[in-house]
Amino acid sequence: MNTMPTTPESQDANDGDDMSPLLSEPFARAWAAPATGLPGRLGERLGERLARSLQAEQGMVTVRRRKSDALPLADGVLQRPLYRAPTDRPARPGEPRAVSVIELAAGATLTLPAGGSREFLVLRGSAEVDGEALSLRDFLLLPAGSAPQLGSADGAHLFVREMDGPGAERTLVRDREAGWPEFAPGIARRVLWTAGGEAALLYRADPGASVPGHGHGHDEECLMVQGELFLDDVLLQQGDYQLAPAGTGHRITETDTGVIIYAHGDLDLQFNGT
Repeated sequence: MNTMPTTPESQDANDGDDMSPLLSEPFARAWAAPATGLPGRLGERLGERLARSLQAEQGMVTVRRRKSDALPLADGVLQRPLYRAPTDRPARPGEPRAVSVIELAAGATLTLPAGGSREFLVLRGSAEVDGEALSLRDFLLLPAGSAPQLGSADGAHLFVREMDGPGAERTLVRDREAGWPEFAPGIARRVLWTAGGEAALLYRADPGASVPGHGHGHDEECLMVQGELFLDDVLLQQGDYQLAPAGTGHRITETDTGVIIYAHGDLDLQFNGT
């Protein structure tokens, strides 16, 4: 996936009603400034929260699907880059080498160059990846060195994550066979792959479900497969992606709509105060 550019540190717009003008200049400065129009301590507390929220988000990568660029790779094939790791520093624990969504038109094919281990998750339609017929939410992990051919008879969107690290064995998890083991009240979790405390996961949460504040021992990636989710003060919608580097954390993780999320990060969440 050498055509993928380095992902900017923040890219922000909504899939639904576009509120991005309210998050850009000059409004961003107004939100970041102390809330002088509110009385006394109320204004101070609001200003402090806004400052903390902006500071916490500075180190995270947020990519909105609506604003992501679609780059042509071949006839009928587009790629939406989500992240590419810089090459001028050591990789963080769990940091991906590159992440993107590949969109295949009906009848399109593409052969990826040999690279690191790759995870594939079908987000839309159905596809064939390295000889495996995959349907919606099917997951395939290919070991390093593979140069898989992708194709789709009717069109498909594939999430593709390339990683370095320990060798991974070929792993296939079919959505219709995997089930949804309970993880917490209102939340089910499917472990797709795990090694050394790192994992690829699917979460399904009911409306109103939440996860307590937690830290990240590995980079934590969240791709919105379905629904909407608040990560702190950031609302992620279907198709949006966020990477929170190792050493950061989330105070608030909750959904009003119910959600299905692909996540890559810690197998065991590091809850605050535990």
